[in-house]
Amino acid sequence: MDDILIRGGEVVDGTGAPARTADVAIRDGRIAAIEANRTESAARVIDAHGRIVSPGFIDIHTHSDFTLPLNPMAECKIRQGVTTEVVGNCGFSVAPALPGKVEMLRDYLAASAPWLPFEATDFARYMDRWPAIAVNTVMQVGHNTLRLMAIGMDNRAPREAELRHMQEMLAEGLEAGALGLSSGLFTAPGCFSEAGELHALGQVLKAHGARYSSHIRDESHGVHEAVAEAIDVGEQCGIHVQIAHMKLSGTDSWGQADRMLEALRAARARGVDVHGDQYPYDWATNPLRFLLPTWIQEGGMAQMLGRLADPYVRARIRQKLAEVGFNNFGRIESWADIRIALSPQGAAEAGQTIAEIATQRRSDPLDTVCDIILADKGATRILVRSMSEDDVRRIAADPAVLVGSDGPCVAPYGVTGQGKPHPRLYGTFPRLIGRYARDLGLLSLPEAIHKMTGGAAVALGLEGRGTLSPGHAADVVIFHPATIIDTSTFDDPHQYAAGIEAVIVNGQTVIENGTHSGALPGRLLRRRGGVLA
Repeated sequence: MDDILIRGGEVVDGTGAPARTADVAIRDGRIAAIEANRTESAARVIDAHGRIVSPGFIDIHTHSDFTLPLNPMAECKIRQGVTTEVVGNCGFSVAPALPGKVEMLRDYLAASAPWLPFEATDFARYMDRWPAIAVNTVMQVGHNTLRLMAIGMDNRAPREAELRHMQEMLAEGLEAGALGLSSGLFTAPGCFSEAGELHALGQVLKAHGARYSSHIRDESHGVHEAVAEAIDVGEQCGIHVQIAHMKLSGTDSWGQADRMLEALRAARARGVDVHGDQYPYDWATNPLRFLLPTWIQEGGMAQMLGRLADPYVRARIRQKLAEVGFNNFGRIESWADIRIALSPQGAAEAGQTIAEIATQRRSDPLDTVCDIILADKGATRILVRSMSEDDVRRIAADPAVLVGSDGPCVAPYGVTGQGKPHPRLYGTFPRLIGRYARDLGLLSLPEAIHKMTGGAAVALGLEGRGTLSPGHAADVVIFHPATIIDTSTFDDPHQYAAGIEAVIVNGQTVIENGTHSGALPGRLLRRRGGVLA
């Protein structure tokens, strides 16, 4: 007897193949059969006529390690069809956290994980203590975290012993089952690293059959050089490389999407194993302090706050902004394009723009920024409109660019329901299907689903998931193709997506008819011998 029979849906299996009408049978947590008019009896039957049945969506780039221990029901992601999340991105991971350095890591991640408790741990212990949650999880070791533990916030190359220590901590995480290494070269301390350091860590990845993902060094003026740097790590070390949330940030860079995508195509043509990922929005989000020149952060939080109180330092920052714009973001059109997402200390109201706050305070906008950072002790998070919608659409249509929300898993209630976060946390996947595929016709439905399922599984080396196939894990989404859409907005972000009717994780129903069952069937997926399962 089947545990669940999904009857009469249009199966889009994640391979890129066209939809076909079939029944999907689930037994013992796996797909038992996909066939027309199945006659086997079932404990439960779900009528899927007129609906799409697809693999569960893989959010290939998230920061949910900051929130899933606090929100194990994974509300904003599971309700948009996500069944697997890849965490530890952009060089930021909660482990390893060495004794005596936990507070430094907590301060560093204050704007990203303001509610998360931190403790001393190695990566193996961190993974072993991962709680029961609603979605599957894949972990990465953060390069910035490794650098914090080995070197702190110093702007210099690692000494031989420090580099060896970083390699050893990385190896320990990989041996525990982490997917690989992520880097965040756009901000301190990752930006202080040079090619030799990254290649030395890349050789550890190569030895373990592991992978590399990178929030590249510059997404604005130097974006093409930064893409080339990421590709070079993959090419020289012989490892897979994932270029994070591909974008062209800042008005000076708009209109260059084809050039950036051609760099990926050329690398793949010569044998480099490289993919990109993207969230389909023209706004980004980041800690407010990351907008400023990276030298501001040298030495750590206390030194940074001391600098920002100095009028001379503010004058230096103002001059730099006039010359090239914001760090990593380039030039934006107006201070009205920076909105407060979260201010843990109440230094500013979520939803307000820097332009509005500066006007209310009768203050210069940069002084306003510095004052907010000081009052919030560096923990303020913002939204920035820095991209062109035309570029976003061009990148979204490329088959080698996968889908990642770049956001933590939150909910409209509880501690993670605070502030006004980026709508992508609630809407990335339905937005790609509903707006970009269905409404704009930038890609077909099978192409869109392949990017967020089977294509993502290939990029991760993930076996037994990502496509609907007998024997594969039963991660399944049922949605209405005419109504699936994102509803989250910048003014009212805590809104679940529409059109998702059921979500099944490892054979257990988590979402059905808009209701969360409370089930926590997600698994921590570990890499073994180059294979993630």
